[in-house]
Amino acid sequence: IASGCDGALGDIGHMAGSASPAPATDVAQFNVSHADRNVYPSAGVLFVHVLEREHFKGEFPPYPKSGDASSDPITFNTNLMGYPDRPGWLRYIQRTQRSDGVLYGSPTAEHVGKPSVIEITAYNRRTFETARHNLVVNIMATEEFPLPYQAEFYIRNMNVEEMLASEVLGDFLGAVKNVWQPERLNAINITSALDRGGRVPLPINDLKEGVYVMVGADVPFSSCLREVESPHNQLRCSQEMEPAISCDKKFRAHFHIDWCKISLVDINKVVPVYITRSEPGTGVLPEFGEYNPPSESLMGRNYFSDFLITLAVPSAVALVLFFILGYTMCCRREGVIQLVHHGSIQKSTKELRSMSKNREISWPLSTLPVFNPVSGEVVPPIHPDNYETTSMPLMQTQTNLQNQITIPQQRPSGWYSLPHFEMIGGVLTYFHIE
Repeated sequence: IASGCDGALGDIGHMAGSASPAPATDVAQFNVSHADRNVYPSAGVLFVHVLEREHFKGEFPPYPKSGDASSDPITFNTNLMGYPDRPGWLRYIQRTQRSDGVLYGSPTAEHVGKPSVIEITAYNRRTFETARHNLVVNIMATEEFPLPYQAEFYIRNMNVEEMLASEVLGDFLGAVKNVWQPERLNAINITSALDRGGRVPLPINDLKEGVYVMVGADVPFSSCLREVESPHNQLRCSQEMEPAISCDKKFRAHFHIDWCKISLVDINKVVPVYITRSEPGTGVLPEFGEYNPPSESLMGRNYFSDFLITLAVPSAVALVLFFILGYTMCCRREGVIQLVHHGSIQKSTKELRSMSKNREISWPLSTLPVFNPVSGEVVPPIHPDNYETTSMPLMQTQTNLQNQITIPQQRPSGWYSLPHFEMIGGVLTYFHIE
């Protein structure tokens, strides 16, 4: 790892000079501010800065309550001074409250000559005390960077904070150097697989998130690294099978590399792509423009006409429609004749019901004269005229009728009878003619 003059793998707790802490006004909230520390990373080279918890524990004042100060949980908050977040190229990770924090990233040539002041605030989660440091990042330009040949490896058995450790990253660069044999080899960038769309692994079998490591060199890629580009290995990768790489055994001891995801880039052959932005239209601020609010001398706007159009006009239309509907329903009803006709029918029905109550005998249908199905003779009613049948159930009347019907004897040929009906006084009268 190429580091700055002040050390990219240093700890922020070691500072050359620090101001004396301000007197505390409250035991539960104690702030300590220290002098700035300068670091000088190089553009195009991985920058790593470890925030060790051990160096912050001594800066917190003694806590009156009992407890082991060495096991206090401490977390860090990092941001660019005057802004809520860090620069785009700088990332931060701390796995747990009892592990160290790490600032890492790869600055580009665009950030050269632009010092960035990073505010680092340490929180003691047991005592709720804080300590603050400022880290000044001065990005330096180098002529040999970026290196022309860059390779990105995907390591499946590592998390990003594990790979950022100096000894682990040093072992990996040593293995790459044995395979590649370059004169200059540098780590360019490290990215967690979660930042590339990977999934969080299940907490079983010690699974890791995975990490992408990009390295650069000054010589072309070795034959071992190009073996993954062979048609045979490409076919195995398309079938989700491990490709046959001869130099994999040099990494297998500590690093499980997914050779199907290796990326080899020669920046000398990369065609630059220039993206041109269209001219902004009216009402769009320039890229670095500032918002100019309207002056206080603007005249106020009268919204009375808008009120009339929005509320008064629809209300007037609704009122007119209401009156038209009321006039149509109450004054010009087309169903008056039908209502009169319906009333006359109801009146006639009531009269017929009152007349039926005054009749002496109310014969059920089953007591009317019927024809004999064999001889055709009309059978007289089963009850005499003075017999009350209105209270007899219909089923019982029909049963009595079946028991009293007698089939008459056969008449001589030529003899016949005719039924005769006549309306007398509004009553249908039956006559039997032989």
